[in-house]
Amino acid sequence: MIIDFQQHYTPAEMLKGDPKSLTAQVDERGNPNYLLNPQLGDLNNHIRMMDYAGIDMGVLSCGVGFDQPDLKICRAINDRMAQAEKDHPGRFIGLAHVPAMKPDEAKAELKRCAVDLGLPGVVIASEMQDQALDHESLKPFFKACSDLGLYVFIHPLAKVINWNRMDADDLGRMFGWEFSLMIATIRVINSGLLDELPDLKIHFSHFSGGIGRYRGRYNGFQQRTKWGTSQIKGHNRQPKLAVDHYLNNRLFYDCAGWAGPDPCGPLGADWVKFGLQELALSQCVFATDYPQAIRDPGEVKDYVEAVEVLDPNANALVHGLNAEKLIPDIKERVAKRKK
Repeated sequence: MIIDFQQHYTPAEMLKGDPKSLTAQVDERGNPNYLLNPQLGDLNNHIRMMDYAGIDMGVLSCGVGFDQPDLKICRAINDRMAQAEKDHPGRFIGLAHVPAMKPDEAKAELKRCAVDLGLPGVVIASEMQDQALDHESLKPFFKACSDLGLYVFIHPLAKVINWNRMDADDLGRMFGWEFSLMIATIRVINSGLLDELPDLKIHFSHFSGGIGRYRGRYNGFQQRTKWGTSQIKGHNRQPKLAVDHYLNNRLFYDCAGWAGPDPCGPLGADWVKFGLQELALSQCVFATDYPQAIRDPGEVKDYVEAVEVLDPNANALVHGLNAEKLIPDIKERVAKRKK
């Protein structure tokens, strides 16, 4: 059973740019911030890729809704997610999209998605409306997710991180997105959110930006007294337990995040190899980032096969080792697939 926890889908009516060509969307400063890809709106293409690469199900999220304050747009996306599941039984799982910083609207739409549409999780960006994920206004959102049993998928913000040194070389996507994920991870941990909501499940994309590579730095700087920050408000926060406890026991991660497409297999396998050395296998799930990082069925197949043969842990990851931890009824969902 291979479950791809990160596939991007934008309903065709919401796609911008030339519907027949692949182009980079740019922001008001001229920085590329999202790939406008015609394949985003073509679920039949997704199916063909999955069949060729041996992937059973794809978990869908929509970039338009990562940080979307308009409830009407969120509802339209969610309805299309549910329709994708209905049109292709056993092949897709949709995630919810909500105006997360509007507590009443978010709570109502989360309930509709969980109860009426049967969506198992919700996606938000690593920053919301230019605010960090530990912002006070997001607490009701996280509480509602926990109460409804929805896991929260956190994807890099769908724009270039607001730092002027990212204004060349596509650095906003290259490193800025991963930097944003790491910051979101540490702020969520130090805010005490995971202590307050012991049942909340959060899935960070891209091995949380490769955060395990920085173990020496986050553990070092958490020693507030030794770094002179124990009395500085906002810089002296400590969760109840060590940061590594939350990284290795409370948070989940997917193995996407490398930037394909060429050479797909070696690049992807290298990223996964180091990611599994740095974070607990028990917290990781498989993902491709199709059709953004990789777009061709052959590329996806190469990636899957390269990770499968890395070692037994990587093979188990590909074949759904931890899928049920985020989606408890995943086997029942896969069983709906038409033969």
